This record gives sequence, C-alpha cells and structure tokens, in this order.
Amino acid sequence: MKLHDLKPAAGGGVKARKRIGRGIGSGTGKTSGRGQKGQNSRSGGGVRPGFEGGQMPLFRRLPKRGFTNIFKKQTQAVNVSDLNRFEEGTEVTKDLLIQEGLVKKSKAKDGVRILGNGELNVKLNVKASHFSASAKEKIEACGGKAEVI
Repeated sequence: MKLHDLKPAAGGGVKARKRIGRGIGSGTGKTSGRGQKGQNSRSGGGVRPGFEGGQMPLFRRLPKRGFTNIFKKQTQAVNVSDLNRFEEGTEVTKDLLIQEGLVKKSKAKDGVRILGNGELNVKLNVKASHFSASAKEKIEACGGKAEVI
C-alpha cells in the first residue's frame, strides 16, 4: 500500500467543511452561526484563554511551588564507553561530540561531563568541562589525557 492508494473506509469518509456566511439557503448565512449580538458575535470578540468571567482564575488560585535556580549550569553527560568509537590519538572536544551525535548542542551549553561508566580501549586526548574521578583514571590508564577546559 502506498500513499496514493489510501481512501476512507466504506461508509465513512471526510466530512465537508462548513462554509459560513454564504447566503440564507446555506443554513449559516447572515450571522454566520454567531447569533445576534454580544461579545462573541463581534470581530475580535471573545475572552482570553484562562478567563473565568471575573472569577479568580484557576492558575491564580493555585499555590506557587519551587523556584528556578538562575545559576544552574546546563551540561550533558557522556560515558567513557561511548568514546570507543573514536580512532587512536583523536582529540575529543565538545564540538566533535556534537558532530558525532553523542551530545546535543542545546543541552550542553555550559559544557560536557565525562563519566566513568564502561571501559575505554583507545588512547584519546579528551577536553571537557568536568571529569569524574573514575573517568579520568580510565582515560589515563589507556595512555590518554583528560584536560579540563
């Protein structure tokens, strides 16, 4: 089955769109289904989302919770085992990790954290904003360098 073979099920189908304001015989002429007068009959009429007719709206009745830490650093973690895909002697930077798809640019605004999960079999020169103790140990055990930038 291809896209051009698709058709509605028997007895079903696509309902025709309601064409409003097309004469008295259409059933939705003159006032176009808006009634006579009032706020909703006017162009631009109606109330904003969340408005409850002057009653205190739900979002204002609910208590405030938590806070946003404005000093929070946005880093993304990469495990040592994920670095095995690189060739011997490669300089692994944040840009290279983004290019390889190991890290998302939007999630690693403040850098990359290298964690020591798994094994490393390749000698690499890794430059990152933070290393866990076990990650640093594993990188240096292979003869590589763990450089904090």
